[in-house]
Amino acid sequence: MNSIPNRGEFLGHPKGLFLLFGTEMWERFGYYGMRAILVLYLVAQVQNGGFGWTNADALSLYGTFTMAVYLTPLIGGWLADNVLGQRKAIIIGGILMAAGHFTMGIPHGLVAGMEEQVFYIGLALLCAGNGLFKPNISTMVGDLYQEGDKRRDGAFTIFYMGINLGGALGPLIAGYVAAQINWQAGFIAAGIGMVISVVMQLLLSQKYLGDIGVVPAAKLSQQQSNSNTKEPLTSQEKDRIRVIFTMSVFSIIFWMGFEQAGGLMNLFAADYTDRMLMGFEIPASWFQSLNSIFIIIFAPLVAMIWLKLDKREPNSPVKFAIALVFLALGFLTMMMALITEGSDAGNLQISMMWLVLFYLFHTLGELCLSPIGLSMVSKLAPLRLASLLMGLWFLCTAVANKIAGFVGSFIGEGQEAMNNAMSIFIGLGATALLSALAMYLLSNKLVDWMHGAEGTTDEPHTQEHYLEKELEISGERQ
Repeated sequence: MNSIPNRGEFLGHPKGLFLLFGTEMWERFGYYGMRAILVLYLVAQVQNGGFGWTNADALSLYGTFTMAVYLTPLIGGWLADNVLGQRKAIIIGGILMAAGHFTMGIPHGLVAGMEEQVFYIGLALLCAGNGLFKPNISTMVGDLYQEGDKRRDGAFTIFYMGINLGGALGPLIAGYVAAQINWQAGFIAAGIGMVISVVMQLLLSQKYLGDIGVVPAAKLSQQQSNSNTKEPLTSQEKDRIRVIFTMSVFSIIFWMGFEQAGGLMNLFAADYTDRMLMGFEIPASWFQSLNSIFIIIFAPLVAMIWLKLDKREPNSPVKFAIALVFLALGFLTMMMALITEGSDAGNLQISMMWLVLFYLFHTLGELCLSPIGLSMVSKLAPLRLASLLMGLWFLCTAVANKIAGFVGSFIGEGQEAMNNAMSIFIGLGATALLSALAMYLLSNKLVDWMHGAEGTTDEPHTQEHYLEKELEISGERQ
């Protein structure tokens, strides 16, 4: 058992929660700040401090990088559970990520002739550090509370707010620094956020967390496993695994469209959007903050809607279908933007409001889908296969990110980009609608295969509980 230090409370919760809140907030600040300027940096002309890559090459690399972001935690989680412990994994991971940000921030003049090699080293450090950091910090939140403590749901609500606060601030600050100084300064700004995260853990974790996360989880649970006998799967367990597999595969469609945000839509904001507001040109990277801002605003409203619906609340597969419809509406918005404002295709500059609507619809979709993923696996997976099936969910998310980069790479260059963008928006929107229809038609069968796991839990039917679920974006943020 972990000993929980008594260091007083803040807002009714252990102070250690707010240490984890700050640690995660600053890490997300660094990651999303870097991500917001990554593609823009790659396609910027050499004389403007970038690499001058084509849109296709930049988006292809972006897809590979974001795929790795979801694959490396499978290794990092195992290392933390079996070798390092969560605390040590978080600190090592944070140091590696800070090194990655600062490596990417090295001025080109200092590494003349080796700019791209240094850049790849920075990305590799980020991927390795992310693998150690990403899967471990949220599990420590629950360890702050004794079994049965009713404050735990509220703790995760606070924690996930920290994630989205970091996700909102990172693109705003790193993007502004990059626009006002240079790209390397933007990466350094992201790295400073990561350094703050690591320093907080190094200086305060022992005081406020005690020995939570110090001992690897495998050692703590070793005494609980007295039998190595493996029982065959029951027919009920096989059905539930079918549900997990089906919805994991369908999740590829959603994340494939949703993850156009940091790639294709980032380029669209930079090249084809009128970003002037009262004489100030809004940096293209700032639009990457909209998702996190909308989550903070609309998560309580969505939670309230589910609460008001009570027994009429849609089941998980139907919520999944609704999420895909919102995804399609986002792309329909962009199609309308091109149709209504694209008469002069040679000099197309659409209104910013179209992009705001695009991100709003996609965020509403995320709030319908995100609580499903990890919750579904935890409810349906046989205990002995829980980690494997959780890995399947993350694997599908990784595949979706790679496909997103591949699809976005068809945007092309210059004049042809508008025709290609319309084709991409139509294709992604149609795919989302067809997938929504298929999921809706399958919903009753999937609920049957859940064998009572859907809607028969003892979870509290309160707004606080629903809010915690809506903020549980750990399937794609954690």
